[in-house]
Amino acid sequence: MAFESAIIGAAPMGNKRMVWGTFTNGGSDSGGNINTGLRICEQMFLQHGDTNVVASAPVVNESLPVDGLAVTVVTVTGADGYWLAFGV
Repeated sequence: MAFESAIIGAAPMGNKRMVWGTFTNGGSDSGGNINTGLRICEQMFLQHGDTNVVASAPVVNESLPVDGLAVTVVTVTGADGYWLAFGV
């Protein structure tokens, strides 16, 4: 299985938009691209969601702001989690 992400919800925040979802890694994957559904992603928060303790936090591997269709993230190999993005 390859890295996958999904949008779970979205809401307006003043003149910005907030979108949230999940990401899933295959057993040997350590990140990939998240499609936030935003035209421009200005902020993104990531968190692993497994019940096991994870040694390092997932990170955005981009200089923000960036095209919201492909925000590259790096995670622990095989770890799944949640994301929250803000932008327009």
